[in-house]
Amino acid sequence: MSATDIGLTRDVSGCNQVPWETMARWEPDARGRLEKAARELFQERGYERTTVEEIAARAGLTERTFFRYFADKREVLFSGSKELEKGIVDGIERSPRETSPLDAVAAAFEAAGAELQDRRDLHFVRARYALVTEHADIQERELIKLAALAVAVTKALHARGVPEPAASLAAEAGVAVFKIGFERWVREKKPRDLAAHIRAAVGALKAVTAEGKAPTTRPKNKPTRRA
Repeated sequence: MSATDIGLTRDVSGCNQVPWETMARWEPDARGRLEKAARELFQERGYERTTVEEIAARAGLTERTFFRYFADKREVLFSGSKELEKGIVDGIERSPRETSPLDAVAAAFEAAGAELQDRRDLHFVRARYALVTEHADIQERELIKLAALAVAVTKALHARGVPEPAASLAAEAGVAVFKIGFERWVREKKPRDLAAHIRAAVGALKAVTAEGKAPTTRPKNKPTRRA
């Protein structure tokens, strides 16, 4: 819906007149409309051939409105990243104090994965994943987002009193298992729960680290034969 859809008229009285350009800023669900338009155009025309002007036009908005919400067309693909980060940080903060850093991080990422699956259409998730793997500039943006997420998780662990390097290691591990779990989930023909893939990745990580704790046994010396 746009301003013209609800029949807005311009008040010409001196005290009540509002500039039409200002009224245009109040488009309902502008972010959602821009995201939907971008997804449609990326699939119809391809990512590289789609322009910001076309996205805005498809959404019934202006380019100026687009740039109020997104820095560029790549950023549309990462809409919701701040909400994801906040959910993970909040999950770590709510974790019982006796929970280990890695378990607190793993539980927060698992909960975030479940919410992500509930809120996102799998068809869109797969289309977005294909764009990320096909375009180096989008991959670069994703790496920046993941690095920022790791920093936020590290800070949340610091707030719990977790020292270094344990905080950074747990944060980086959390991002790694989330990334691996997500990739395995999105590639499956009949995907199971994303949270289950994250749990499996955490289990694999713990198994690998447990190998380093296994006691080493020295090989028995073979008896030497006397000449």
